[in-house]
Amino acid sequence: MLPWTAFSLALSLRLALARSGAERGPRASAPQGDLLFLLDSSASVSHYEFSRVREFVGQLVGLLPLGPGALRASLVHVGSRPYTEFPFGQHSSGEAVQDAIRAAAQRMGDTNTGLALAYAKEQLFAEVAGARPGVPKVLVWVTDGGSSDPVGPPMQELKDLGVTVFIVSTGRGNLLELSAAASAPPEKHLHFVDVDDLHIIAQELRASVLDAMRPQQLRASEVTSSGFRLAWPPLLTADSGYYVLELAPSADPGTVRRQQLPGNATGWAWTHLDPDTDYEVALVPESNVHLVRPQHLRVHTLPGERGAGGGAAGRGQDEIPPPPPPEEAGPERIVVSHARPRSLRVSWAPALGPAAVLGYHVQYGPLPGGAAQRVEVPAGRNGTTLQGLAPGTAYLVTVTAAFRSGRERALSAKACTPDGPRGRAPHPQTP
Repeated sequence: MLPWTAFSLALSLRLALARSGAERGPRASAPQGDLLFLLDSSASVSHYEFSRVREFVGQLVGLLPLGPGALRASLVHVGSRPYTEFPFGQHSSGEAVQDAIRAAAQRMGDTNTGLALAYAKEQLFAEVAGARPGVPKVLVWVTDGGSSDPVGPPMQELKDLGVTVFIVSTGRGNLLELSAAASAPPEKHLHFVDVDDLHIIAQELRASVLDAMRPQQLRASEVTSSGFRLAWPPLLTADSGYYVLELAPSADPGTVRRQQLPGNATGWAWTHLDPDTDYEVALVPESNVHLVRPQHLRVHTLPGERGAGGGAAGRGQDEIPPPPPPEEAGPERIVVSHARPRSLRVSWAPALGPAAVLGYHVQYGPLPGGAAQRVEVPAGRNGTTLQGLAPGTAYLVTVTAAFRSGRERALSAKACTPDGPRGRAPHPQTP
C-alpha cells in the first residue's frame, strides 16, 4: 500500500500544479503575446507598394484577437532611422490598431533594417521598455527583399530572446539569407508574394502567428552541415528550475549528448554534428514549482563533406561554425529577358571563385506557392531559357551556385510572362 499511496500523492500534486498553472495562464481562446510589425517604409518602396502593405497589415490585424489580456501589437517603420508608429499597449482594441495602421505615413530614407531590428530589441521587446515577461514574442517583417545594412546579427539576437520571426518578401531578395533570417522551418515562416497578392496569405499567416503565440515552442534556426541553433520561449526562471537538453542521431538514439542550462536560458547552439543527418532534440524542463512538459524536435543538417574527426567526439559545444570563405560568393544579379508567354531567358552575374563552382541550380515556380521545377546549368554557363511556362504568370526564380566545399549561395528574383493563348504547354526543357 505504501508505494501506491506515494504514487497517488505524487500524481495528485502534479495534477494540482497543472490545474493551478492552467488557471494562471492564458486561455486557449485568448492567446497572449507581443506582436511587432516591421514595415519597409524606405524610398526603395513605392507609395503604391507601401499602401498595399499597409492594407495587408490592417487586414491581418482584423483577423487576430487583439486587446487587454490577449495579443498586443506594435508597428515600427524601417528607414534611415527606425520610427515607432505605436508601441505595445498604446491601443487596447483591434479596431484602434487598424485605425493607427491606416493613418501610418511612409517615412522614406535608406533601408536600414538591421538598425531597426536592434532598436526593436532594445526599445520594444525589452522588459524595461514595457514588454510583458513570460509571453510569446512574434515579429512580422514585410520587406521588398533588400537592406542597406546587415540583418543577420541583430535578427539572431532577437531569435535568441525567443522571438519567432515571419518574413513576407514582396520583391527580389537572397533566398538563403531570408531563409536564415526567418525562424525555422523557413517554408512556414518565409513568404514570397507579389504586393498585389498579399491578401492571399493573410489567413495562412494568421494561423501561423497564433500557433507561434502558443507557449512551449521549441524551434531550430541557422541550420548548417555541422550544427544548428535552438530557441524556446521563457518556460522557467532562474529560481524555479533548470533545463536538460538532449541530442541524438535518429539512427542511433543511444548516442546522446546532454547539456544542462539555467532556468532563464532561451537558446543553445549545437555544433560539430554530422552532415545530412537527422537529429532528435529534447528540451526537458526540470522544476518543482511548475509542471512543464518536455518538447521534442527533429532537425536535419545540411549536406556536406564528412571530415576526419567530425561529429561530437572530442569537440567543444560552444563553438560557432566558421563563416564561409569570402571567395565563395554567389550570383550577385539576376537578369530576366526575352520574355514570351511560355518562356523567358534568365541570366546572372557568375559567382566569384569560378574554379570552386560545380554548377548552378535554377529553381522556378509560379507565385504564390506553386509547384517548383529545377534545371541544372553547368559551371561554365551563366544563363538558361525556361520553357513550358504559363502565360500571364509571375514566377519566383532562384539561382543557386553549388561549390565544391558543399556550400551553396543563392539569389532569387521575380519574373513575369506576358499574356498569351493558354493552350497546352510544351514540356519544360533542360538547357
